[in-house]
Amino acid sequence: MDPIPHSESSANGPPPPDDGWWDAVFREEDRRSRDEPASHASPRNTDDGGSPADWLWARDLYEKDEIIDLPVVGYNRGGLLVQAQGMRGFVPLSHVLELCQASRLSQTPELDGFLGRMLRLRVIEFDPERGRLVLSERAAQAAPGRRLELLRCLQPGEKVVGVVSNLTAFGAFLDLGGVEGLIHVSEISWGRVRHPADVLGLGQKVEAVVLSTDPDLGRIALSLKELRPDPWTSLDSRVQLGDILEGVVTSVVRFGAFVEIEDGVEGLVHVSELGGVSPCDPATLVHEGERLRLRVIRFEPAQRKLGLSLRATQERVESPVRTTPASA
Repeated sequence: MDPIPHSESSANGPPPPDDGWWDAVFREEDRRSRDEPASHASPRNTDDGGSPADWLWARDLYEKDEIIDLPVVGYNRGGLLVQAQGMRGFVPLSHVLELCQASRLSQTPELDGFLGRMLRLRVIEFDPERGRLVLSERAAQAAPGRRLELLRCLQPGEKVVGVVSNLTAFGAFLDLGGVEGLIHVSEISWGRVRHPADVLGLGQKVEAVVLSTDPDLGRIALSLKELRPDPWTSLDSRVQLGDILEGVVTSVVRFGAFVEIEDGVEGLVHVSELGGVSPCDPATLVHEGERLRLRVIRFEPAQRKLGLSLRATQERVESPVRTTPASA
């Protein structure tokens, strides 16, 4: 995942979690579909949104948490298409038991063999306004009612334990036993995380904190970083105005460079504080991964603002560091 573009205000911390995490799943599925136009489907109309009776039938399945057997009629790189009455349902690759590992590989798994096969599924996403019906073979393995029970009982601030079931550019999915929660990439660590796979592994058992739940949409937002103290809250006990600190450049932008001085704490070295001749391109003076010796020239921990200066020291650590600092 490419680094999120910074502005000076974005130095205050990672962006807030995406409030529509299944939207992100569908955006990824749509992107994959565009990358692989040769989608394989039955001759029936794949754009059929279904009748009101079809959606009432699907709502009943969702609300009763029932399991249904449906035939696979098509696929694309994002997952399988199943015939659900007069409409099509979508089963993400990561929710097909046989493909749980294949969906995490860079290459497209072989899906021809699924055409015509019946799958035992449970509805996990029901959104008639957007014409979305998402089903899961993996969720169908849970005991009846377990998914709805979890969705209704989980409270913000509660700790849960699950297994990492999928890793995407925007976050990690945690299987809580019949229902999945999303740990958005911004909630994995107080520090910068380029990709969840840099911090978490498939099948890893993880403890997380519940941020929010939406039983109607079947969504659970989770956080790992909430299990650890926010480093900014105690930073004034370790940093003072005028201090000389060492840090690693995490991003170079047109107006300067962001430098991580400890896990979860980044400061901005404005282009005017890099020590070059003005005007200049910051990329000609520092590079990502380089370790610098800097002076603190602005410190407002309550606003999560840390201003640093290279010009005030004109001193570098002996050798550049090319690796990204640990983020969790």
